[in-house]
Amino acid sequence: MRTSSRGDVDPFIVMDVMEAARAAEDAGRSIIHMEVGQPGTGAPQGALTALTADLAQPLGYTVGLGLPALRARIAQHYGEVHDVDLDPARVVVTAGASGAFVLAFSALFDNDARVGLGLPCYPSYRQILKAMGLRPVEIATTAQGRYQPQPDDVATNDLAGLIVASPANPTGTMLNAPELDALAQACAARDVALISDEIYHGISYGTRAVSALEVTQDCYVINSFSKYFSMTGWRVGWMVVPADHVRQVERLAQNLFICAPHASQRLALHAMDCRPELDANLAVYQANRTLLLDGLAQAGFTTMAPPDGAFYIYADVSAHTDDSRAFAADILARAGVAVTPGLDFDPVDGHRWLRLSYAGATSDMVEGLARLRRYMAARG
Repeated sequence: MRTSSRGDVDPFIVMDVMEAARAAEDAGRSIIHMEVGQPGTGAPQGALTALTADLAQPLGYTVGLGLPALRARIAQHYGEVHDVDLDPARVVVTAGASGAFVLAFSALFDNDARVGLGLPCYPSYRQILKAMGLRPVEIATTAQGRYQPQPDDVATNDLAGLIVASPANPTGTMLNAPELDALAQACAARDVALISDEIYHGISYGTRAVSALEVTQDCYVINSFSKYFSMTGWRVGWMVVPADHVRQVERLAQNLFICAPHASQRLALHAMDCRPELDANLAVYQANRTLLLDGLAQAGFTTMAPPDGAFYIYADVSAHTDDSRAFAADILARAGVAVTPGLDFDPVDGHRWLRLSYAGATSDMVEGLARLRRYMAARG
């Protein structure tokens, strides 16, 4: 049977690493998981308890834009955290951040449009764009620019859109308000659609993450309940769009997804009022971050992107290998630690980087570092 070229996308390497790690565990091995960007905790218990009562009634479809109460609570969140007065009508509840990207790209771009993204970046940006008949434009970033796109990149790449992420995956770097404002102005000057990926908001160390909505209303902002709210498996996120885009996004949402899962939306609503429980998770990430910054340097990984937020260390391993995928496979085979090769995030320079997640339990991070130190010592 024939197939479509839309399916000719690269594999999501971290998922392949997860499968190899699972196979090793099935064979009886102990594996420390530092590959996947998934909190080691589940959804907040307070929210789960509240959801139990909701499940006593039938949960059918919601309206395409999402539960009105959840949209209102998300808008309230922007006032509480970002001092932004947001109309709930501009909030779209989505089937995870992935669903939000599909809606955003569908609403903003025609076939073959050029959409910029700074390398390294979340790999599914490129693959979703390709699958939708769009053209990802890979922009080289620098350590001096904190591995983020720069305003000049908008002028020199003939773009229809630009995706930025702060905190970023895999680097953890963040954009401050003047930097976001400069990017927003550069996009506005050239009619380039700005898409701000903010799914790691709430997970930062020392400095609050800035939303693009603090500097412009002419943007799409995408967020998720997967990371700070620890709800990866529930598949619910949200998007904030300009007021005159709401109806177009609504029509797309109705036809592509009908709605995000009703139970997940209700759990998300309850989770927004579980801040003390969720902030306790953040304290674990902070402790793990300190452990990895010290322990990885002792193991021989001395050059890293500055992890301002999220729960990743992006480490330069070029002193040890020029093939990060083979290096990651060897670490899994010989040390029992699953890590993600940088090729997932950067097809150009990712062969010399690894991403390590510290979203798991602190005891796992301690054991994982001990195994990595032994592995590196044995390499000589």
